Amino acid sequence: MLEHYYALIMAGGGGTRLWPMSRRGTPKQLLPLIDERSMFRTSVDRLAPLFPPERVYVVTGPDYVEAMRADVAQIPSENFIVEPYGKNTGPATALGIAIINQRDPEATVALLTADHHVAKEQDFRDILKAAHEVSQDGHIVTLGISPTFPSTGFGYIRQGDELRQINGHACFESLGFTEKPDLVTATEFLTSGQYSWNSGMFIWTAKTAMEEFERQQPQVFRRLQELMPVIDTRDYQVALESVWERMPQISIDFAIMENAAKMAVISADIGWSDVGSWGALFDINQLDEHGNCLKGNVPESVILDAKNMMVYSDRLIAAIGVENIIVIDTEDALLICHKDRSQDVKEVVGYLRSTENHAYL
Repeated sequence: MLEHYYALIMAGGGGTRLWPMSRRGTPKQLLPLIDERSMFRTSVDRLAPLFPPERVYVVTGPDYVEAMRADVAQIPSENFIVEPYGKNTGPATALGIAIINQRDPEATVALLTADHHVAKEQDFRDILKAAHEVSQDGHIVTLGISPTFPSTGFGYIRQGDELRQINGHACFESLGFTEKPDLVTATEFLTSGQYSWNSGMFIWTAKTAMEEFERQQPQVFRRLQELMPVIDTRDYQVALESVWERMPQISIDFAIMENAAKMAVISADIGWSDVGSWGALFDINQLDEHGNCLKGNVPESVILDAKNMMVYSDRLIAAIGVENIIVIDTEDALLICHKDRSQDVKEVVGYLRSTENHAYL
């Protein structure tokens, strides 16, 4: 059964809250934020041996595909699926699954991310095996993360009755999604114990996926039907560009998951983080005895009476008597912010975009 199990890695995002390192040309999935490997390389490595390279597919944009092919050369070139331009995760998912389904109609697909951190890699693979088993009866399985605080930045999944246990992993009926609630609602969710964070990872058979797109997104499904006959032919690229112009722009959560016919959730204690901001990296990277994280190509910086700092720089940095500060030093931009304001970095990106400072984006 598992020889028809595929990983589909979504790798087209930008990561604006990790500016100024994450840019249009160097999105966060191509950055070595935790160790010497890129986030993308790490995402592929942790899938082995469950998913060998020939069963790993990647959806990305034309600006990133060559760098990703070079980063993980073991993945066959034809497994990189290039969307002409971003249309959100709905069409990207549909395109990836349509191609996998055309090549293997018996496929089961794990829709995964290129830029998240997973500390417990073996547990992650074990849960993906369990999710594969659950998905065979038509369920879409999502990995739910137990919330540790009332986040307003994540979507939430309400857990219903337990469906089954698979190798110690409990699988529950999903009672629906709530997208990024306000603080009061998020606090209620956390207190109830009935909700988990939506990790954005989904496991389903290609057959189920195509049926859900046909039922819920007939416009997307019709476009796929136009494309299917020319997949892996010389006419594919021209057809894709024509189809893509007429694709709606919609996320996979809104397109499919919120109203899917059969949803299940497996509670996943895998040491997960979406690495969504510089502040989030404090919880992942190794800190010194003063709570500082120093990264870059300079062997040592000068830190005097400073604590809870994060510094990324290839230059010597001297910090004296400060705390809870993030310093991100790149060739052409310097970010200094309080640790508690790291989510607001996206506002800087918005300002640069509105003032047409495109060189810094």
